[in-house]
Amino acid sequence: MHKPGAQACRTSSAMRYLRRLQWNDSSVLIHPPGFYIIGFTSLPFANLYFLFLAFVYVVSVVFNTILIYIITVDHRLHNPKFIAVGNLAVVDLVLNTCIIPGMLKTFLAKNNFVSFNLCMVQMYVYYCFMSMESFSIAVLAYDRMIAICFPLRHGSINTMTSMSCILGFIWCFCLGMHTFSTSIMTRLSYCDSVNVYSYFCDYAPVFRLACNDNTLQWAVASAMSLGIILGPLSFILMSYISILIAVFRMKTVESRVKALATCTEHLILVAVFFIPVLTIFMVGLLARNIKPDPDLRVLSLSLASCIPPCLNPIVYSLKTKEIKSKVLTMFRRIKVQVVKG
Repeated sequence: MHKPGAQACRTSSAMRYLRRLQWNDSSVLIHPPGFYIIGFTSLPFANLYFLFLAFVYVVSVVFNTILIYIITVDHRLHNPKFIAVGNLAVVDLVLNTCIIPGMLKTFLAKNNFVSFNLCMVQMYVYYCFMSMESFSIAVLAYDRMIAICFPLRHGSINTMTSMSCILGFIWCFCLGMHTFSTSIMTRLSYCDSVNVYSYFCDYAPVFRLACNDNTLQWAVASAMSLGIILGPLSFILMSYISILIAVFRMKTVESRVKALATCTEHLILVAVFFIPVLTIFMVGLLARNIKPDPDLRVLSLSLASCIPPCLNPIVYSLKTKEIKSKVLTMFRRIKVQVVKG
């Protein structure tokens, strides 16, 4: 990806001036006009990959919108489980919308310049909803645990009020946490390179461009990565340990199979989201002294971010009989209207 010639020259001159200013007065905060998102440097068939992501985005928007619509209009689905499913669909929709259209504009339209303020906004929205994705999947594990471990008290423990409070707390926590993490990025001076080697305004690649101390930003990024990934995953593992203990106490094989079958769609969601993210995180942690191939990093991170929001509504639509029957009924009505028309 190449910078536009005239704009690149102006940016280079401006950066030389900013470096001199920073050296003369280290207390001055220097913010560039914006950043260049480099993305892939030598990946073959990169354009085909972005067309694939465009398809992923269309599927994600269509299925998540259908899922939200069904849960909203069908009063039988107004219960804690489907409120949590609807919340996940909203998160999925926003997560892919904040990333994929920008990637397509950046790499297919050959316009990879992002203004400083827009960069901060994109960073904030992406990490907010990536965090919500992780916590929302953990909330669904909580719903399954209460339903299987406390079947007689499920209705009194996991109420609409309690579920709404849990989801409300998650939204407030994620929005507040990332308000802090993004705000401290504005305390950095960027007077050297403005090339971000990622597929969007990624947190770590941006703060590594700073020419003043970024220790706080590094510590916050490390702590939040651990909390966002390992916190919900640990809760999910503990939930399923409790579920397995409750299942093994059931008297009949049929009741055990029936109980575990209700967890199928959630286990698929856990695998689709956490396995790629955890793999990337562990590889980065264990191979911290090895510089990974930038194209491979961009490819793996973008797939791990964009594919789960596309697959989640499909999994719930196919594996949940209430939603599947509603979808089939809706398509039959559309077919009848088309035939009549």
